[in-house]
Amino acid sequence: MHLRKEAVDIITNICAKYKNEPSPLMLVLSETQKEYGYIPLEVQEIISSELDIPVSEIYGVVTFYSFFSLTPKGRFVIGVCLGTACYVKGGQNILDKFSELLKIKPGQTTEDGLFTLDALRCIGACGIAPAISINGKVYPKVTLSGVKKIIDEYRELDKKGA
Repeated sequence: MHLRKEAVDIITNICAKYKNEPSPLMLVLSETQKEYGYIPLEVQEIISSELDIPVSEIYGVVTFYSFFSLTPKGRFVIGVCLGTACYVKGGQNILDKFSELLKIKPGQTTEDGLFTLDALRCIGACGIAPAISINGKVYPKVTLSGVKKIIDEYRELDKKGA
């Protein structure tokens, strides 16, 4: 992968914007993730050079926090909560059903780039367990039979270009 000059300039500008902050790395990574959807090694190397932070430290942060990604995410990111309440109410079964129907494992993206499946530790929706989120929209009390309906709903949205 080789970044275009425009992309390098954007990353450089993001770094410059936060360079004088006490802890600029999280701010830079967050804005870079928002801009590009993921943070590959080549981008980490630019950030390393601009902020004078070792790539190993940046890589450690990117891989530690689940909201950062080393690979492109799908158009619709499905996060299945596996926190205690959701897990007890069948969250793992919901995750397994999404995995089966989408033919991907947690952390992967479908070949068509439409869906990414993530297992989340807690989304703060314990009272409506089991819960999932798709691009920030929370679905309460998800059932196994409801999983296919949810996938179909998003496939329709994609067809409509919504």
